[in-house]
Parts: sequence; structure tokens; C-alpha cells
Amino acid sequence: MISLRQRIHAHPELGFEEFATSALVAQCLSQWGYDVSTGVGRTGVVATLRNGVGRSIGLRADMDALPIQETTGLPYASRVDGVMHACGHDGHTATLLAAARHLAHTRDFNGTVQLIFQPAEEGLGGARTMLEDGLLERFPCDAVFAMHNVPGYPAGQLGFYSGPFMASADTVTIKVIGTGGHGAVPHKAVDPVVVCASIVIALQSIVSRNVSPQEMAIITVGSIHAGSASNVIPESAEMSLSVRALTPEVRGLLERRITDLVQGQAASFGARADIDYQHCHPVLINDPEQTAFARQVAQDWLGAGHLIDDLRPFTASEDFAFILQQCPGSYLVIGNGLGDNGCLLHNPGYDFNDACLPIGASYWVKLVEGFLR
Repeated sequence: MISLRQRIHAHPELGFEEFATSALVAQCLSQWGYDVSTGVGRTGVVATLRNGVGRSIGLRADMDALPIQETTGLPYASRVDGVMHACGHDGHTATLLAAARHLAHTRDFNGTVQLIFQPAEEGLGGARTMLEDGLLERFPCDAVFAMHNVPGYPAGQLGFYSGPFMASADTVTIKVIGTGGHGAVPHKAVDPVVVCASIVIALQSIVSRNVSPQEMAIITVGSIHAGSASNVIPESAEMSLSVRALTPEVRGLLERRITDLVQGQAASFGARADIDYQHCHPVLINDPEQTAFARQVAQDWLGAGHLIDDLRPFTASEDFAFILQQCPGSYLVIGNGLGDNGCLLHNPGYDFNDACLPIGASYWVKLVEGFLR
């Protein structure tokens, strides 16, 4: 398991470029007796194992890496310049493969197992692409589950949360169009930079005054670009926002208020604003029944002391949310460790903790056997 994980880590591939990783996954699964379908959602792999007649369960692992230069100095560090597994998808893939091998060998279940190896989780919508390619129609599931490592929790501890668990993520690009002019005669121009500054300040009122204090909402202005000289008022300026919420209702409220506020602020200065509102990821909502089942499996196997008891929703997003919109299931977490293994995700010094592999793989086996008992 460790050798396989470190092999994948050393050869990372970006979203929709997971050609070698997909080939390795497909080769392993074919050798173990699975019916393997490749090219699902471009570079995704789905493996099916049937044993008797019963329900169907889906397990998903992501495969893509990130455009980050690794600094760990490990013997198995990335051999691809500027690309590394900084989110643990190498560990997720190896964990599911280990479970796959055991399930194929023992076949101690009655029903169908669908193993989903997903490409392009990191912002490119790989789950949505697989769904558009007929994922759940071609490989039907009665429930589907996914697991992600989280640094800062003890290695191997499992965490479950029912209901809204991970935030929606939308990207908003705003182009403010004014009237360019010379910096010496600003009264003859409509300065889009000043408009952007006013919009930034006004946006802060949405979360504080329009969203209930008991709800989560985030509006981040990540970039502003305008002009190229100190004495020239540009004709236009562009700004980009990241918008997050933990309920569909708050997500809709944020879109309405941002749109109204931006257009109103621009008009008050005599400018106009073009808004491109991109809905990227929906809120990830764990099905209460399936989450309770998944938690009970872990508790029966490991005991309550090995579960994360203070788990709260995350403000990060996850495209597994698209799959949960169409099929009941649950997204759970596994602690990646403290100390050296507490390095945050998407960090050049991060590494997946191999001590999690046997626990994660064994849990997948227990979940399958319990669901398809």
C-alpha cells in the first residue's frame, strides 16, 4: 500500500491529465477481477464488482494533483516540476485500491460495488464531468461515499457530519466601466478605481447586515486590476470575488445582494458594471440516514474513542457535492495526524500520512460489507 501510494506521489498529474494514474488504477483493478471502464469523464475510471444480487454501493477517490512546487525533500517527492500531490489524492487513490483488492479476494458481501476514481477534483469539476458522461446511469448506486484526509486531527480518526458539511463556491468577475482621462483633470473622467474601492467597502455590509449571524457566508475580493500609469485614469477596472455559503438559501441571497449592490454602486458614480457570476460548486450536503449508517460502522469497528467528536462544517468546497445532489450518501474525513503531518493541505510541504492507509482501506471494506450484508 505504501509503495503504491508513494509511486503515485512521485508521478503527479493535473486535472484531466491523469493518464498514467488512470492506467495504473485500471491495470490493478483488471488484475483483481473487476469490470473496468476507462475514459469516464475524460480520464476517470469506474470499476464494478458483483457478488450475488443485492444493493449497489459507490466509493469515490480523487486522483489529480495541484500546480505546486513540492518542498518536502522526501525520497519519493514529485518528479514533475511544479506539480505535486499537495492534497492527499495519492493517498485517497491508494486507500481505495487497497480496499478494492481485499474486496475482490474475500467477496464477503451480497450486491454490487462501484469504485469511482475521479479526475479533476481541484476546481475543474471532474465529478460534474463524470455525471455528464452518465456516471450514475451507467453505474447505478443506492448510496455513494467519499473520504478525505484532514491534517490537524489524530492520524486515522474518522469524522462524520450530517447535513451541510462543505461550502458552496462561486466565482464572480466584475468589470467596472467608467470614462478614462488624465490624472490632472479627474473631474472630466469617471474613475473605475474609485468605484471598485467603494464596491469593496460596500460588499462588507452584506455578510454583516444581510446574512443571519447564525449562518456562514464569505465574500472575498481576491484581485483588482486597473490601469498601468500613475497619472492616467483607466477606462475600466476588473475585480474577482470568491463567494461561499453553507446553505443554498444563503448562497442565493449572496448572489442577489452582490448583484444589486455592485450595480447600484457603479451607477451612483456614473459608471456601469458587467457581472459574470459563475456557480462553481454547490453546498455539499450529507444525507442524514447514510451518514448515521457510516458513523455506526466506524463506531462498531473502532469504538467511539477513535471518532472525531468535534467535527464542524468546512468553508472549503468539494465537487463530490454534485454527486450527492443526485444520489444519497456521505462525505467523511480521516485525520492525517498532528505535528509534521499537521501541515495544511495545498501546502508545498504537505505529505499524506501512510499510517492512515490501513485504517482507511479497512473502513471501506467494513462499510461495503455492512451496506451489502
